Amino acid sequence: MNGTMTKHFNNQEEKGKRRQLRKNQTFCENIIWIHLRNRQLLGVKFRRQYSVDKFVIDFYAPEIKLAVEIDGEVHDLPGQKDYDKDRQEYIEEFGIKFIRITNEELLGNPNSAFEKIESEIKKLQQIDKT
Repeated sequence: MNGTMTKHFNNQEEKGKRRQLRKNQTFCENIIWIHLRNRQLLGVKFRRQYSVDKFVIDFYAPEIKLAVEIDGEVHDLPGQKDYDKDRQEYIEEFGIKFIRITNEELLGNPNSAFEKIESEIKKLQQIDKT
């Protein structure tokens, strides 16, 4: 099992891409990261720019398999929605649950955006306890 995990998750081949994305974090990604880092949200450890095969997830909590994606304007471009859908479906095959938050959602009502994340964390933590 450990070989499979290494093969699909945070593969060394994607390390440069992940590092570059962390260095060029968007304003909204930075806001989210400030609140997710160091187990600040319900004690859950999040990693930023975590890869599953060739795809990089904005924020990922491995212990509960939760991905948080921040969708900026680029996600409204033609073809991008189909790409995002296919990418998400592929990653979900690994048992990972997705939450998508748009820049507008975060900037317009940050409390609601974080409540959305907290709600999903609580659901996934309940599943783990059963």
